[in-house]
Amino acid sequence: MKHKLTARELEVLQMIIYEHTTHEIADKLCIHSETIRSHRKNLLSKLGARNVAGMVRRAFEYQLVQSEPMHID
Repeated sequence: MKHKLTARELEVLQMIIYEHTTHEIADKLCIHSETIRSHRKNLLSKLGARNVAGMVRRAFEYQLVQSEPMHID
């Protein structure tokens, strides 16, 4: 990992992993959607990823986040 993630970046990353959209994340955090896009761009750079799939993969590789238990109905 290139740089340490901020608490806000970790929060956004967790929400991305749980499949929240940019607008949903912005609404939940009471910030503008452009700010979420900036966080996403910074996360991609800091994690050395080319896309969101790579960002998620690296988040688990670096043990930055935990997944929820999978519920199968």
